[in-house]
Amino acid sequence: MAHTKSGGSTKLGRDSASKRLGVKKFDGQLTEVGNILIRQRGTKWYPGSNTKKGKDDTIYALKKGIVKFIEKKKKTFSGKTKKIKVISIIPD
Repeated sequence: MAHTKSGGSTKLGRDSASKRLGVKKFDGQLTEVGNILIRQRGTKWYPGSNTKKGKDDTIYALKKGIVKFIEKKKKTFSGKTKKIKVISIIPD
């Protein structure tokens, strides 16, 4: 008596698509108004002058100019200081 086993269910095939996070414009590059500079989850980088942070933590340009990365010291809520990475735009 020939018969085929039932297929059953699989536990594979549910991997999510990558979100393409990271730096989109690097230090010294020219950028336009509204260009996305960094896509991130959380605030790994902070917005500086002529940049703004969107609701999904994306940092984008408010003016045309050159991208500049800076490392600053910031005081935390508890009074400690920590180094943060800031991205700014230097206007043309």
